[in-house]
Amino acid sequence: MKVILLKDIKGTGKKGQIINASDGHARNYLIPRGLAKPATDGNVSALEHQKESEAKRKAEELDEAKALADRIEKIEIVFKTQAGDGGRLFGSITSKDVAERLKKDHKIDIDKKKFIMDGPIKLLGTETLKIKVYQGVTAQLKVKVEAE
Repeated sequence: MKVILLKDIKGTGKKGQIINASDGHARNYLIPRGLAKPATDGNVSALEHQKESEAKRKAEELDEAKALADRIEKIEIVFKTQAGDGGRLFGSITSKDVAERLKKDHKIDIDKKKFIMDGPIKLLGTETLKIKVYQGVTAQLKVKVEAE
């Protein structure tokens, strides 16, 4: 019996996949538990329509992410802070500080976990941070640290 899986099932298949299950397994286990539905013509066409709309939505999200990445690439954030001898800062600038400044100054809300940093910024100068905007899309943000 052909069924469409509604959830990922370990050892059987992934969500949205059409599999050939034995009649007993399908009728007594998969369908009653809401893990699958029969692969009728109507259900198969609905699944195809759903996959098409999902692909279209992902393409739109990717385009938006690329536009956001282009916008971020043009930005330079400047921090003015106190520094000691040799250009070492009193304290440090973390990804949280950069994310807050980006949101406050440029109205771009990005989670601090999306920043790829080796560690907090502790020296004066310019540093380039990578930001994971979307799966496969990264942007580079310039952060300039100046003494007060």
